[in-house]
Amino acid sequence: MFNIQPMPAQIAPDLVELLEKVEVATIGHVLHSGFVDPAIRAVLPNKRVAGTAVTLRIPNADSSLLHYLTQLVRPGDIVVIDRCGDVRHACWGGVITNAMKLGGVKAGVIDGPATDFSEFTKVDMPMWCRGPSPITTKILGLEGALNVPVSVGGQVIHAGDAILCDESGVVALRPTEARAIAERAISMQEAEIVLLQRLRAGEKLPDISGATKLVEAKRSA
Repeated sequence: MFNIQPMPAQIAPDLVELLEKVEVATIGHVLHSGFVDPAIRAVLPNKRVAGTAVTLRIPNADSSLLHYLTQLVRPGDIVVIDRCGDVRHACWGGVITNAMKLGGVKAGVIDGPATDFSEFTKVDMPMWCRGPSPITTKILGLEGALNVPVSVGGQVIHAGDAILCDESGVVALRPTEARAIAERAISMQEAEIVLLQRLRAGEKLPDISGATKLVEAKRSA
């Protein structure tokens, strides 16, 4: 059977713009949860995208529901796919890449492999996945679920979550919490710019961070 739930409310454009100023690794200084397995990596370099999670659970080798989704996606969506542990079959290839791009999808995040990597570059479709596979899924019409809670890289992601992806990885944030987290992260990034200026002026990092004081206080004779 296919479990089809409504498309989620989209993240506000101003929040998406704010999130795209944030490095995922900076959020790693603030949070310890929400991050997917780092083995799910960026295919294209130097990409940072934020958007609304549209979640998909595709078990086995059946990609019927992914094809179905291409008629529903909206500009600003990020398609997040739970492959139920299948690391053999690539559910996303060149045709899906083009169909999703035409629908305005900003990126894909797959807990499994993809294929036709050259197509990601050709149409500029950012993708995070577990690597390539030449073995593809099929249109079998068996089962799947759309816009339900999914498990991707050890992280539960809900439809409508704010997704932020860059070269450091992928993080999922609850929409009600995303703005405060983004603002805090941006403040930290601005503080880092000041710190780098102090280093260039001759100050030493451990003196600035406090590490010198802590080590010297417990230094053995």
